[in-house]
Amino acid sequence: MTKNKSLFPFILITSLFFLWGFAHNLDPILIPHLKKSFTLTTVQATLVDSAVFIAYFLMALPAGFIMKKYGYKTGIITGLLIFAFGSYLFIPAANMQQYTFFLIALFIIACGLTILETAANPYASSLGDPATSTQRLNFAQSFNGLATTLAPIIGGRIILTKGYTPAQLSVMTEEGRKLALAAEASSVKMPYFILGSVLVIIAILFAFTRLPKIQHHEGHKASKNIFHALKHRHLAWGVAAQFFYVGAQVCVFSLFILYATKSAGLTEVETTYYLAVCGFAFLIGRFIGTFLMRYYSSAGLLGAYAGINTLLCIIAIFGHGISTVYTVIGICFFMSIMFPTIFALGIKELKGDTEFGSSLIIMSIVGGAILPRAFGYISDVTGNIQYGYVVPLICFAVVAVFGFKGHQVKVKPESLPVSAIL
Repeated sequence: MTKNKSLFPFILITSLFFLWGFAHNLDPILIPHLKKSFTLTTVQATLVDSAVFIAYFLMALPAGFIMKKYGYKTGIITGLLIFAFGSYLFIPAANMQQYTFFLIALFIIACGLTILETAANPYASSLGDPATSTQRLNFAQSFNGLATTLAPIIGGRIILTKGYTPAQLSVMTEEGRKLALAAEASSVKMPYFILGSVLVIIAILFAFTRLPKIQHHEGHKASKNIFHALKHRHLAWGVAAQFFYVGAQVCVFSLFILYATKSAGLTEVETTYYLAVCGFAFLIGRFIGTFLMRYYSSAGLLGAYAGINTLLCIIAIFGHGISTVYTVIGICFFMSIMFPTIFALGIKELKGDTEFGSSLIIMSIVGGAILPRAFGYISDVTGNIQYGYVVPLICFAVVAVFGFKGHQVKVKPESLPVSAIL
């Protein structure tokens, strides 16, 4: 920040990264919790992720239109209020003990998150010197990593500690089993009520804060439709890379508890602490990656990190015991810079196409709905959840290609000034 007037808005924007990171990283706690409560298969349990990331696909374009017509501030406040409403819905969902109701609440939360991410990512990237946009976005995203560390610890202690084992449930009467499951379901009420209340307070702060306007450079007309934005080849690559990256991230984090209990023989509660370590590795990776970008190309660093993760996925597939958990922790460290770096490189030099370009990259987050189900399908069919890591392996390979080549900005001849052609 070169101007003091940008500091407080940047702090508020950065708080959004923490909040949606916290919400996302409660999902890995919800998956085993709901899987047991409703006797689900791994594929059925991944509907938690599907509900969340399908919302990203459906809401990304409307979010872009909101930003383009009403501005970033209106978009952020709208996103926060929808996010809060979805959080409050967890209370009636727990009371009714309906898996579908939980999925609806998660879908609504994700609609709010979509609007927030569509606004906050380009805003944080643009709020300052364009030369340091990738570093600035990685710094803001570091607080997403902080949430990744804290959410499993808090969520695990509040949501999972009231769990009953299958053996305990099997000896209960039908009425007793219903009461036990109701007690488990009620454990989600408090964390989501508190989260919703915090969101309302943040929305009020944004309503009374003056946000600096993002100024685009001259020489590029405002985009009339989304197809104009797709003419940028590096944006198209960015959309593909983000699709596969988010799919890989969701596979790694959301299915970690199910993975670690099988590959390393840990209990669910024990795995929540290791999941917190994964979040901490993710957080440290963001800060170290942001620092390294002062000396190395962000695209080159992205490609190198993705290549390393491709190799680590092989170990996650064929490894044994606690080493598999340490391998996944390593994957979390090296995937830490990927989302913000892909985002910043994908919208680079879009100018008037930035809003629609941002929407397209946010739409690609639907990879988080599709690819974990492929992971779950492979796990269920083979009877070995480790084989599911074939999916993240392929994903990181695609990200590596984007980092080494696909990110390059190519200007089409027809978009050049006549003087330049002559």
